[in-house]
Amino acid sequence: MPINNTVEYPPLAARLYSVWFRHFRVYTKHLLSNGLPPFLEPLIFLAGIGIGMGKYVENMAGMPYLTYLATGLPITAAMFTAAFECSFGTFIRLEFDHIYDGMLAAPLTVEDCLIGEILWAGSKGVFFSFAVIIVVGAFGLIPLPWSLMTPIIGFFTGIMFASLSLLVTSIVSNINQFNFYFTGFLSPMFFFAGVVFPIENLPKALQPFAEVFPLTHVVRLCRAADFADFKVSLLFDCLFIVIFTLVTAWIGIARLKKKIMV
Repeated sequence: MPINNTVEYPPLAARLYSVWFRHFRVYTKHLLSNGLPPFLEPLIFLAGIGIGMGKYVENMAGMPYLTYLATGLPITAAMFTAAFECSFGTFIRLEFDHIYDGMLAAPLTVEDCLIGEILWAGSKGVFFSFAVIIVVGAFGLIPLPWSLMTPIIGFFTGIMFASLSLLVTSIVSNINQFNFYFTGFLSPMFFFAGVVFPIENLPKALQPFAEVFPLTHVVRLCRAADFADFKVSLLFDCLFIVIFTLVTAWIGIARLKKKIMV
């Protein structure tokens, strides 16, 4: 009798949820050590940069400088946590722990595993941005209740930088090469994407380069949501986020699939 090797896969939503839940279980196993930094980091940054600089820069873009910083920090928190999750985290799961070998023994595809990781990184973007909102909101540094929309933008920030980080992970050959990604791209983008000062303050010749940064567009959306200052031009930012996420995710997943299936 012929052997039927066809694998019957559960529904897509169930497969993605299983990947997401696996990461959730691992993360919450050490909830205190994993969950405390998002609440402490904005305090440290505001104390070290905001209070010090605030003595010299009272206003920025028509608002107190501390408020200007506070409205950008939730998005950078979402960016960094997603970038770490899908760069160092994915690389370790792939090269050292061989987690994907076990996951693929279940009725899952490589695409399920990687899209599930992107969704998990988006969920961490929600949590980290919300944690920052709680901290800075407790000090009255952000306008409420509109700022409560920020975690939604944090989710899309998370999946965008998770997609980009998967692409980077598909390129690097050893874990130390991620230093180029974080030090050479993410850190400069933090300072030149409108978080610390408006990109309009950059020399005119450099302002178009700031528009290439993906962080610029989510920070702009976040501040617009904080102050309910919605403009038609924000549609361009939304379109950039969608296209950038889809392109980087598609290329990154395709390249990582070849590595995983070797």
